[in-house]
Amino acid sequence: MSAGANEREYVLTLSCPDTRGIVAGVADLLYQHGCNITESQQYGDPYAHRFFLRTQFTAAAAPDGDPGATGEDSLRAAFASLAAEFDMEWDLRARDVRPRVLVMVSKFGHCLNDLLYRQRSGLLDADIAAVVSNHPDLEFLARSYGLDFHHLPVTPDTKAEQELRLLELVDSYDIDLVVLARYMQVLSERLCAKMSGRVINIHHSFLPSFKGARPYHQAHARGVKLIGATAHYVTADLDEGPIIEQEVARVDHTHSPEQLTAIGRDLESVALARAVNWHAQRRVLLNGQRTVVFR
Repeated sequence: MSAGANEREYVLTLSCPDTRGIVAGVADLLYQHGCNITESQQYGDPYAHRFFLRTQFTAAAAPDGDPGATGEDSLRAAFASLAAEFDMEWDLRARDVRPRVLVMVSKFGHCLNDLLYRQRSGLLDADIAAVVSNHPDLEFLARSYGLDFHHLPVTPDTKAEQELRLLELVDSYDIDLVVLARYMQVLSERLCAKMSGRVINIHHSFLPSFKGARPYHQAHARGVKLIGATAHYVTADLDEGPIIEQEVARVDHTHSPEQLTAIGRDLESVALARAVNWHAQRRVLLNGQRTVVFR
C-alpha cells in the first residue's frame, strides 16, 4: 500500500536487548499516532540476546491542529521516549529521502558500470553523486552518465593527504554511503573508524582463499569447483567486515581462467548491487561482527 496524498512513508529500524513488549510498544505507539504499518520484520538473536526490527509505515504529513510541526517531529519525540524504556538503538527515515552515494573504483569498471546502469534504469534506491578513482581510466564512463569524476592518485607517502581530500568530497557532496566498486586500495584505520557502517566493499571469495594478483588464475590452478563474491561493510580488518551479501556459482575443469574471471565479475556486480540496495532501503542492521538483513 502506497502513501496517500497527505501521508508520508517512513522506515523505523531498531535493535535492543531482547525482552517482552517491544513489538507491542512499537505497534501501540504507531497506532496512537494514526500510522498504518505496511511492512514489518523482526528477529530475536538467541546467541547475542538482541532484538532487531524493521517497520515500514505511513503517517500524516502534519499532526492535526499543529501546522507548525511535522509528523516526523512528533514521531521522533515519541520514539525517543520508547527507546529510552527499552535501551534501543534506533533510526527513523522517510522512504522518499534517497541516500547519496560516492563510488570509488580503480581500473576494473564492471561494478561501477552495473551500478550506473541500475541507477539510470530506476533499479537502484540511491543516488550516485560522484565517482572517485586513484586512476584516470574510468573517467569517460562516469562522464557518460553525467557524473563528476575525481582523480585522487595515492602512494604510501600521500595516503593521508588523499584520504583527507576524500573526506572533503564526502562532506561537499553530502554523502551517506561510500561504495568501493573494486577500489584496489586499503583504507586507513582512521578512515574506517570515521566512516563506520557507511562504506561497502566487494571482493572475490573462494574456498580456499586466494589473495594478491590474478586470483581467478590461482583458483583455476587449484581446480576450484565454486567461486563467489562477498559484499561487506569495511572495517580496519581487511576484507573481514560484517557480511551483507554473497553470491556463488559452480564451475568445473572445463572453465578457463578467463571464463572464471568473467563469471566472477558478474557475481561481484550482482552481490554489490544487492548490498547497496538493501543498505539504501534500511534493511541491513549491524549485529556485532554480523548483520541482520531483512529482505
